[in-house]
Amino acid sequence: MTTLWERIRTYFTKAQPLAAGLHHLQAPSDAARSYRIHLRLNQDGSGILILNASTVLHLNPTAAEYAYHFIKGTPPEKAAKAVASRYRVRKADALRDYELFRERINTLIHTPDLDPVSFLGFERVTPHSESLSAPLRIDCALTYRLPEGVNAEDAPLKRVDRELTTEEWKHVLQKSWAFGIPHVVFTGGEPALRDDLPDLIAFAEGVGMVSGLLSGSEKLADESYVETLLQTGLDHLLYLLQPEKDSSWDALRVILPKDLFTAVHITLTEKNADSLSEIFARLSEMGANAVSLTAAPGMEESLSAARDSATSAGLPIVWDLPVPYSAQNPVAYETAQDGVPSGAGKAWFYIEPDGDVLPAQGMAETILGNILTDSWRDLWQKA
Repeated sequence: MTTLWERIRTYFTKAQPLAAGLHHLQAPSDAARSYRIHLRLNQDGSGILILNASTVLHLNPTAAEYAYHFIKGTPPEKAAKAVASRYRVRKADALRDYELFRERINTLIHTPDLDPVSFLGFERVTPHSESLSAPLRIDCALTYRLPEGVNAEDAPLKRVDRELTTEEWKHVLQKSWAFGIPHVVFTGGEPALRDDLPDLIAFAEGVGMVSGLLSGSEKLADESYVETLLQTGLDHLLYLLQPEKDSSWDALRVILPKDLFTAVHITLTEKNADSLSEIFARLSEMGANAVSLTAAPGMEESLSAARDSATSAGLPIVWDLPVPYSAQNPVAYETAQDGVPSGAGKAWFYIEPDGDVLPAQGMAETILGNILTDSWRDLWQKA
């Protein structure tokens, strides 16, 4: 029987938050809109809710517990009772707040491109300013090999003397998921030159990760290959467009009708600078979801005009995804300071084909360790 003293002590004892960990919810196969939600609970009870690897919400402990019950499908009455007990609030208030939280998250799920700050009242957080307990994404360069006809100097082959095997890459993915990293982007070189690419996407899907691909491969003009990637669990694509090549546009005609978020990467050059508005209009008409931009040497001042042109065509710009290795690397992003992206070594890390870990692509002077021999905790602390 609980004594009066024990009840008083319990009342004044700080609430113990839910255990730290990573939780995952994927839309059922018959859902009207596909979505994937990840919740990372921190040691202090706060959390990060990630919707479709793009919308990131920083949650206080109470909101984090609401998110936990949302993912677990806990009935509202039961969730409210648990929150009321843990944080010593009225159950009616907890139920009202939980219902409001569920309504807001469902609105995010079912309304594409909705700003959660403007419409839903979530607190605005400057990107990468919050303390994270683990990265949000890893960029895995499966290979530095390039297709025939592409200048071999456009990829740093001399930096690596081998590529990780399929099983080693699967170990990397499992290790990353266990550390709390919910998102992987497969890049290169040309990752489609790896025959095991579909197998690795399927493995990432199996552990619960969101998977993206960066590729300009002609294989993407083969509808059966694209369907294979989709069936194994590919969530988004950054397609390397070569505007001067009809075969590159042919691949987009296969890709864009698919149920796959596709951003198109374009490198600004003297050859395409005068035709960018036509390129963007064509991409918008074909159904591209977004564009990614970099500039060849001497074309940096054209980025601002290119951004405005893309916006006029109704194409959002993605700045923080990796881009292909090319003669223009290392890549500086719009959010970079001194050429270093603000999320490098915080929100994302880059893994080379031999397993060496860098804060971001192109930062070869800052090798933090090797993913096969170093723990993510050690790599994280070094960064």
